[in-house]
Amino acid sequence: MSDVCVVCTNLSFSWPDDTIVFQDLSFTVPPGRTGLVAPNGAGKSTLLRLIAGELTPAGGSVTVEGVLGYLPQNLPLTGEPTVAEVLGVAPALAALRAIESGDASEENFAAVGDDWDVEERSHAELDRLGLGEVALDRRLHSLSGGQVVSLGLAAQLLRRPDVLLLDEPTNNLDIDARHRLYTVLENWSGCLLLVSHDRMLLDRMDRIAELDSGQLRLYGGNFTAYEEAAQAARDLAERHVRSAELEVKREKREMQQARERAERRAGNAARNLGNAGLARIVAGGLKRSAQESAGRAQQAHANRVSDAQGRLDEASRALRDEQTLTLDLPETDVPAGRTLVEAERLQVRYDSRPLFAGHGLDLHIRGPERIALTGPNGVGKSTLLRLLAGELDPEDGQLRRADGRVAYLSQRLDLLDADRTVAENLAAYAPDRPQSQRLNLLARFLFRGARAHLPVGALSGGERLRATLACVLYAQPAPHLLLLDEPTNNLDLVSVGQLQDALNAYQGAFVVVSHDERFLRDIGVRRWLRLDRDGLREIPAPDPR
Repeated sequence: MSDVCVVCTNLSFSWPDDTIVFQDLSFTVPPGRTGLVAPNGAGKSTLLRLIAGELTPAGGSVTVEGVLGYLPQNLPLTGEPTVAEVLGVAPALAALRAIESGDASEENFAAVGDDWDVEERSHAELDRLGLGEVALDRRLHSLSGGQVVSLGLAAQLLRRPDVLLLDEPTNNLDIDARHRLYTVLENWSGCLLLVSHDRMLLDRMDRIAELDSGQLRLYGGNFTAYEEAAQAARDLAERHVRSAELEVKREKREMQQARERAERRAGNAARNLGNAGLARIVAGGLKRSAQESAGRAQQAHANRVSDAQGRLDEASRALRDEQTLTLDLPETDVPAGRTLVEAERLQVRYDSRPLFAGHGLDLHIRGPERIALTGPNGVGKSTLLRLLAGELDPEDGQLRRADGRVAYLSQRLDLLDADRTVAENLAAYAPDRPQSQRLNLLARFLFRGARAHLPVGALSGGERLRATLACVLYAQPAPHLLLLDEPTNNLDLVSVGQLQDALNAYQGAFVVVSHDERFLRDIGVRRWLRLDRDGLREIPAPDPR
């Protein structure tokens, strides 16, 4: 393989409504593992689709060195195809079966080609990704969302690509499946370009590519190194802005002082000329000369102010607006000894079959506990949250909740009225707060000015999450227990950071279902629970590596 795997030259692309996504974008991707990061809507998935050939650029070119594999973000989660068909090995397997049965036709040998070990390779690839028990004739619709993602990756790896494009490959994967994916990609020897908001995965990259303002910059090292470099760049940019602001103030002050001195000199000169008894024509000439000199001085100062303002504008453009949340939530405080939830032998049934193992689930929540609820897909984590929230009644067992508000944020983020504005939704949750106070609170969640009066249905995923958090955390009464179901799904890294800001300011208890271990550590989780086919149990905190 050459030193360059992907080359994009003067790449331009616009949507049919003439919205420009890229304009003259040029970059190269070298061998190794590259993580691509950018806010939602910046064009990460579009860029992968252009490289994969799914979209045609309006201008420029894309060159890929070698065989290309591409796993898109949106995979079909149901359907009749078999696992073998998804893997792309069904024709070769059928030909092998025919040859084994005695049909040695030329068509069968052509279908097999050199791939005589295709069945063994298929099983080996499935086993590496935790699908060793999945039969090749199993139908797609019988698999979970996480299994479909792992199957899609196995299909690409079986093609033995030189260049592999992955778009959010940890979506729908539980923690065990994520770690298997990490291992597979750590051993990847080709060229990988990966879009993800999973920071543990990004920390396994060789470099980070940042897509910002239509430009792509490469940073050596993993995501942690990138964050440190980005923070250093922000600190430097802030120093430049402060220096430029001081320079503008100094130049404006000197210009004002020069104007005042010129006015005083002009006044003194006029009086002196009148007392000197000079001829009118001579006095007029001296006055014009003084005025012209003062005008030149004033223009020189104005030019220096303009230059200083230009340097400030340039420094300000280099300073990124990271859109962090700064919150104070004292009303959510929960005393350490207060019991919020007592659940014993909880059980629900589907089609008369119990969901939870044994005699059901026991769970006690006391004080401002920060709890992570983990476990494989399909074992009932979301159902447990609905039980705790009171959305679902247990069929067996007892569930006691303390007085106080419980807030449940489902994966759908459907808590707010989509037809009402952000401000109107907050007014419904906190009707006794003055309007000016509500608008100030929304500004803390980055809904400033006209943004506070947008309908919730028009917001992006990250904006909708912020709006929901604003309404929930500043509700009356404030919630003492938060239940969050996969809150980071499909959020960009900036939005994940904003969610962390809010949860770190929250002083009550929360239970979070998430497979993002880095996120869980960053929000101060101290109690880890695992729900699986054997029941609910406490587990040690996962190894952060």
